[in-house]
Amino acid sequence: MKTIKEKHSLAMRWTHWVNFPLLTIMIWSGMLIYWANDEYKITLFGHTYFHFFPDWFYKKFHLVHRLSEGMAFHFLFMWFFILNGIFYILYTLISGEWRELVPNKHSFKEAWLVLLHDLHIRKMAPPQKKYNAAQRIAYTAIIIMGIGSVITGLAVYKPVQFYYLIWLCGGYHFARILHFVLTIGYVLFFVIHVVQVILAGWRNFSSVISGFEVVDDQPKPKIKVADENEKD
Repeated sequence: MKTIKEKHSLAMRWTHWVNFPLLTIMIWSGMLIYWANDEYKITLFGHTYFHFFPDWFYKKFHLVHRLSEGMAFHFLFMWFFILNGIFYILYTLISGEWRELVPNKHSFKEAWLVLLHDLHIRKMAPPQKKYNAAQRIAYTAIIIMGIGSVITGLAVYKPVQFYYLIWLCGGYHFARILHFVLTIGYVLFFVIHVVQVILAGWRNFSSVISGFEVVDDQPKPKIKVADENEKD
C-alpha cells in the first residue's frame, strides 16, 4: 500500500532552492573580484606548491578584466543572500525545525556510522528521524558558514564603517582569507551534497521539490502465537 509522507515544508524548500542560484552568483562574481588580486597560494620553504588560480583558469571561464562587473553583482546579490538566510533561520526557530537540524551529543559518532554505510562498509544504517547525523552536522555547519560569510564579507566590503567586524575577524587581511576559505568550503559542500543526492535516489530528490514522498507501507507479517491449551 502506497502512502504520502510529508517531508519538507514550503518555506524550507523555498529557501533551499533560492539559495542555490544566489550562492552560484556570489561565487561567480567573487571570482571576478578575486582575479584582480589573486594572492593566495600554498607555499612551503619558499616553494609554491599550489596557486589559486592559474591564468588558464581565468581565461577559460572568461573571468579576466571584469572587476567592476563582479563588484556590482556581488554587492547587490549579497543582500538577497542575507535576507534569505535570515528568513531561513527565523523559520527554523519559530517552527521548531531547529530540533531536527541541530546535532546532539550522539551525532558525531552516528555520522561516522553513516559514512561507513554510504561507503558500503557497514550494512546497517544508523537510526534517523528527518535527517541523519551527518546531515545534521552538515546543514548546521552551512548555516554557521553563511553567518561567517556575511560577517567577513561586510568587513571586507566596508572596513571603515564596520571596523568592529574587522576587529572581530582579526584584521582586514585575515577577514579576506576567511571569506575565501568559506567560499572554497561552499564548493566542497556542493560537490558532496550532489553526490549524496545521487546516492539517495530520485525519490529523495523529488521530495525537495514537491515536499512529500510516496512510500510503500508493507503490512507487517502476523506472528502466530501458539495457544497454551493447543495440543500436539
